[in-house]
Parts: sequence; C-alpha cells; structure tokens
Amino acid sequence: MNVAVVVLDTLRKDAFDEHFDWLPGVRFEQAYSTSHWTVPAHASLFAGRYASELGVYAGAQLLDCPDPVLAERFGAAGYATRAFSANVNVSQPFDFHRGFDQFEGSWRLRALAENSFDWDRFIVETDDMGPQRYLLALKEVLAGDCATVPSLKRGALLKLRDLGWGRSTRDDGAEEALAFVRDADFGDEEFLFVNLMEAHTPYDPPEEYRTVEPPELNGLRATLGEPVADPDRVRRAYDDSVRYLSDRYREIFAALREQFDYVVTLSDHGEALGERGDWEHLCGLAPEITRIPLCISGDGLGGERHETVSLLDVHRTVLELADLDGDSRGRDLLGGPDDRDWLVEYHGLTDRHRAALARDGIDAAALDRELHALAAPGYYGWETPDGFREEGDLDDPRERIDALVADLDRRDVSDDVAVSEAVEAQLRDLGYA
Repeated sequence: MNVAVVVLDTLRKDAFDEHFDWLPGVRFEQAYSTSHWTVPAHASLFAGRYASELGVYAGAQLLDCPDPVLAERFGAAGYATRAFSANVNVSQPFDFHRGFDQFEGSWRLRALAENSFDWDRFIVETDDMGPQRYLLALKEVLAGDCATVPSLKRGALLKLRDLGWGRSTRDDGAEEALAFVRDADFGDEEFLFVNLMEAHTPYDPPEEYRTVEPPELNGLRATLGEPVADPDRVRRAYDDSVRYLSDRYREIFAALREQFDYVVTLSDHGEALGERGDWEHLCGLAPEITRIPLCISGDGLGGERHETVSLLDVHRTVLELADLDGDSRGRDLLGGPDDRDWLVEYHGLTDRHRAALARDGIDAAALDRELHALAAPGYYGWETPDGFREEGDLDDPRERIDALVADLDRRDVSDDVAVSEAVEAQLRDLGYA
C-alpha cells in the first residue's frame, strides 16, 4: 500500500474549486484546518491533535511533541518514508523531518544548509555592485569552507533568473517536486509527504502566467491598517499563482497516481484577500483563512461529501488507509458521515513578528491574543478582536467553543527554536519574520 499526502500550501477553497476541477477523487466540501498558518496546521496533520495539545504554535515552532508523528508510525510498520518540502517552516531546523528516511527540499530549504553559501546575505550586501558581484561570490565560494557544488548551483540559478534565461522567473519548488517524484524508486510500501508553495506570497509565478506584476504585500501590516496599494493587483497575482500551481500539480499528481494507491490533496490553510480588511493568513480565523480544499484520490473514489470535517480527520484517514494504529482526534473520512463540532485555534503572534512590529512602532496587541473558532454542520463562528462573527445559525456557539477548549490537554511550551540567519532570510521572504 502506497499513500501520499500533498499539501498545497495557502490554497483557498474557492480557488481550488475554480482551477482544480481536473482533480479526481472524493471531495470534502466543508473541510477546515485546525489553525490559520503552516506550523500548527502541519503539526495537527502529522500528530492528530490540536496544536495547543502538541505544544507547536506561535512562539514554539519546534515539532518536539512526544506523540509519534505519521512518518514515525509508517516507518515503525516497515514503510519507506519520504518527504519533499518547499516550505521553510516545514523543514529540518524545526524538526519536521522526524521519521522520514528521506527528506528533500526545494531551493529554499537547500539554502538553509549551514555549509551552503549565504546568497541571501550576499545579494543584499552587494546590491550596488552590479553584475561583477557574481565574480566576487565565485571567489568566496571556491575559497571558503562552504559546500561548493550546491552553492554554485544555487548561484547559477539566481544568475540565470537575473539574465532572463530558462524559465522566465522563479518556481517555488513544484518543478523540483515533480523531478523528485519521477526520479524516486518507489517500492510497494511507501508513505510520501509533499508541500508545495506556489500559492503562497510573494505570488510570483512564471512570466507566462502573470496578468500583473507580483505585488509587495505584508499581510499583518495591511490588516493592522497600512494601506494596500492595489488590492485588485494582489488578488489577480494570487490567482495567477494558483493557475500555475494547478498546471504543475496536474503533472505531479499524474506521476503520483502511477505509483500510489491513494493521494490525499489538501491545503494547510487558506488566504485572506481583503475580506473584512484581512490580508494573508496571520491575522485571525476568518473562514477564507481556515476553510480548506480536501480531496482523496484512489480507485473507485469520487463525488462530493458535505459533512463538516477537520484536518485532524486526514491524520486518522491516512492511518486507516494503511491499516495502522495510532491515537488521533480525527475519524476515518472514508467511513460514514459523523457530524461533530471542530475547534480552530489562533495563538497570537510569533516572537519574530512581535519584535518587527514593535521596532516600527506598530501596535499589534489586537492580534496578539488567543482566539478560537467553531466549525459545525452548516455553521462557522469565529472570535475576532472586535467580537464574535458567524456564518449560519447555531444554538450556544460560544458555549460549544468553551467546551472544546476545556477538553484540550494542553502542552505549554514557551521557548521558540533559535534559527540561523539563512532561515530568518527565507522566513522574511515569505512574510513570517
């Protein structure tokens, strides 16, 4: 039995519906994440608990929870476990490689290696030198103690992009993921995880997909009151990126289905594009941010399901597909409908965001607090700094949220992991620092 889980990072449900109509499988039309951003959502996906129970959230991003994660459970059962991640937050510095026999990454992750030349720092420091700066970089790579071949490959890619050769602009990892899938020698018992970042800021698809130039956007600052120069440009750039993601994933999915019995496609969270004044996904629990696409593909699977489901259910379902044991708050999605209430968590700002906003004198107190949302059949209600908002009707939603919160077996962790300058640079590029 071969099972693949593919996270299309930051993909909104409505964008999925518009651009992924080609994807076969059973679709869950009312699926919600457990959180609003990558780290806690992936922790829940990997370990089957709410992030506050795992101790993986803002201010505590290390996947050091005592619960065995999916890759460890598959590995203990004799499966080969592999991963390809294009997301810096889902990488070795944060221990998200736990349990994987092979953990590969896009150019973003390769740039994090301690012995790789720090191109991000070099480009900033030599911005006024012109093309000759690459000759200086070549000298530093060859004379230094960094890993020569990976460093040169990264530098050559950056130079080619500057010159406009090859693909006209960057790919955030989808093409590398496709090569990874096509080149892998998969066996008969495989678990594969993939994270693709094409729908994430900076909304920078290849030239042939652009209807606008990629915008500059800091979602937190925009939500807190900084003006967005051209909201329509932001929305069009996001849509351009999703169209590109759809085309690349069509190829990846076809390659996966040749080797895997089941492919689970989902997002970790959505994206706010100006609704209610919210931008990106670090600003709260509005449904545009927490509702996610979810499709399970395999022989005989199709149609739509309309019960309210959680990302936690994906954890349980993946275990059931391989007939593996494991504790989980979720249920098997391929079983019968099982309506229940689900919690969504917001834990405030990361230390990096808090410090950056404070340096610029921006009051972020409104977003630096714990908030919760409730996803229930035919209903979604969420706490905001300005009060409680609802879509649909439900008796006593606040009491239901309080009951779910009271049921959490919290694991408090206060010390965030220290990261290198290279990690910080990549996080800043993605809006996480």
